[in-house]
Amino acid sequence: MESRYNVLFLCTGNSARSIMAEAILNHKGRPAFAAYSAGSHPSGAVRPEALKQLAMAHMSTTGLRSKCWDEFGRPGAPEMHFVFTVCDNAAKETCPLWPGQPMTAHWGVPDPAAVHGDSAEIERAFRDAFFILDRRISLFLALPLAALDRLALKKEVDRIGGQ
Repeated sequence: MESRYNVLFLCTGNSARSIMAEAILNHKGRPAFAAYSAGSHPSGAVRPEALKQLAMAHMSTTGLRSKCWDEFGRPGAPEMHFVFTVCDNAAKETCPLWPGQPMTAHWGVPDPAAVHGDSAEIERAFRDAFFILDRRISLFLALPLAALDRLALKKEVDRIGGQ
């Protein structure tokens, strides 16, 4: 059904977890997936510790930036098929209504940016968040695309049936 799925990762600050998720999925999921990230209250800067984790995994950091989720609700924005919240704050917030009514899920990941301690503790927190996201994205990518197509088709049938 779909030739490419658009996935949006949301977090409050869009500085670490959602940024790493975007880069991981874009690295592992092409050409079937295109990933984006945004925040409800973006910090305006990507955490250098997140960029370091991506670089250590040989993943591109080109174009990564902290941005508001409003960007993806505007005309001309890519239509999302999946929206994942990766932090508790964004999961509790009222998310915008996305065009096309994408499937949504919450993947709570502890906030590495909230860790205060020495550099080793902070690096471990970012590494742990990276590995959690990498594992979840790998499991998501292991789903048969035909199953995703059926879910998307069912959602479309349900949407049309509800009109």
